[in-house]
Amino acid sequence: MSSKGVTVWLTGLPSAGKTTLAHLVGNKIRERGVTRLEILDGDVIRLNLCKDLGYSREDRITNIRRIAFVSQLLTRHGVIVIVAAISPYRESRDQAREEIKDFVEVFVKCSMDVLIQRDVKGLYKKALAGDLPHFTGVSDPYEEPTRPDVVIETDKESPEASAAKIIAVLERLGHLSGASETPFEKRARS
Repeated sequence: MSSKGVTVWLTGLPSAGKTTLAHLVGNKIRERGVTRLEILDGDVIRLNLCKDLGYSREDRITNIRRIAFVSQLLTRHGVIVIVAAISPYRESRDQAREEIKDFVEVFVKCSMDVLIQRDVKGLYKKALAGDLPHFTGVSDPYEEPTRPDVVIETDKESPEASAAKIIAVLERLGHLSGASETPFEKRARS
């Protein structure tokens, strides 16, 4: 296993499954004996590192810039960083890729119908009714990645299959060795 770090950046609409996937992929990587791994969840970052920011375009860009800065520091020191953040603007994600260098963009895609079904807080319902301004995908834009390293469709595949696809891309790009693959991961790649 290389000690070189990488940032795995999961981007997608609210409730698409970014956090679930981040933890699942993180666990699969840890099972391979990797201990230098951090998960940066957008909600947790907002609460602790970006509490001073709102949801304007400028504030969202600053939020992503801060996450990218922390990711770059960790990656540079040999840590595998898994970011789970909406990161709605293509330009911000492209800047993060440029700054971090060892960067794998994962587009976590899901249909609006399924997003609304998954939304236990009712935020999509409020946003669609006009009661929640600046909600990404409804009253604020989400710019889909044009060249992600992998596309995950959480409304069409199981979390395990999605995680296996991410692991396979990390192996293909040389960020993980395939020595400790589970039989499920091997089948998912074939």
